[in-house]
Amino acid sequence: MTEIQTLATAAPIAPRPKPWIAGIHAYVPGKSARDFGEGRRLVKLSANENPLGTSAAALAAKALAPAVYPDPDSTALRAALGAKFAIDPARIVMGTGSDELLHIVAQGYAGPGDEVIYVRYGFAVYDIAARRCGATPVVAPDADYGTDVDALLALVTPRTRVVFVANPNNPTGSHLPGGEIARLHAALPADVVLVIDQAYGEYVAPEDDDGALALAAAHDNVLVTRTFSKIYGLAGERIGWATGAAGLIDTLNRIRGPFNVSSTGQAMAEAALADTAFVEAARVHNRDERARFVARIEALGNHGLRPLPSQANFVLILFEGALTAEVAFNGLAEAGYIVRWLPGQGLPQALRITIGHSADMDAIAATLRQLAEAAR
Repeated sequence: MTEIQTLATAAPIAPRPKPWIAGIHAYVPGKSARDFGEGRRLVKLSANENPLGTSAAALAAKALAPAVYPDPDSTALRAALGAKFAIDPARIVMGTGSDELLHIVAQGYAGPGDEVIYVRYGFAVYDIAARRCGATPVVAPDADYGTDVDALLALVTPRTRVVFVANPNNPTGSHLPGGEIARLHAALPADVVLVIDQAYGEYVAPEDDDGALALAAAHDNVLVTRTFSKIYGLAGERIGWATGAAGLIDTLNRIRGPFNVSSTGQAMAEAALADTAFVEAARVHNRDERARFVARIEALGNHGLRPLPSQANFVLILFEGALTAEVAFNGLAEAGYIVRWLPGQGLPQALRITIGHSADMDAIAATLRQLAEAAR
């Protein structure tokens, strides 16, 4: 009997994943209408999608996109991004959503024995990205649910390779001013990659810009990621981009998917980028509706509801009274609204609610008032 035959007749041994994979908790997206059974009309406000939909220009571009392999380098789209943001297109890399880029920057710069730092109540993908490449995730304490620069810096060690900061942060909506972002970068070792995740960056008022793109242009260790999933209304196309120094972009290009943005996605993203009127309308709608909604929730403070300050297209509401977040989540579902309850992210006391149309936000506020009064 040959050695191979001996092995084949021995007790079966299943393939074993790397030990660090077992520590990953798979990403759980927001619920959709199908999660609540058939035949119900539910408004989905759990995934931070644009309530205005997709620009007509992007939809027209979709109809004209060829059904062939896409340009692997997204050349025209990178040129359009470069022109809009005054960035050399060679310093831009495209991703299958910004999620792909978050994963591969960790993969490119961290591994077993290394550490990846992010803030408590940060985006769930950061933990997955760290564990996926065998690195150790290190979680910094928050500052009333926001990012604490000093807490992040206190955890930096010689093993630190990557620091993730979402600005605005998801799921809390908090935003660091430019001075704090600059202070964080200045205190980091030069061999640590600072990743500034600006998935919601277009919702921030221009005067509150955090300066991340300028940092990425000036330094070798800053990567800024953005997405077309939010304000541009292209979540289903999965298109993200990042910019940074040539060395960072070269690393990401080596390990990203070779055809990671579809022909349709490239065409729609280029058209959406040029439709500045649609983007501005979405930003203004979000600003105004968010302010109205927050005011109505603040009026429920005596019932224990506390909306956190937000610069994104959602509001995180804390339930600190008799009405619990779980009861509110189920009550809103009964009223026809799907929002995001986050016990898996350490926030069982909170709901994240996307800013939608005026009538929907009014209905949600009214429902929460009724639920809060019933819980007293």
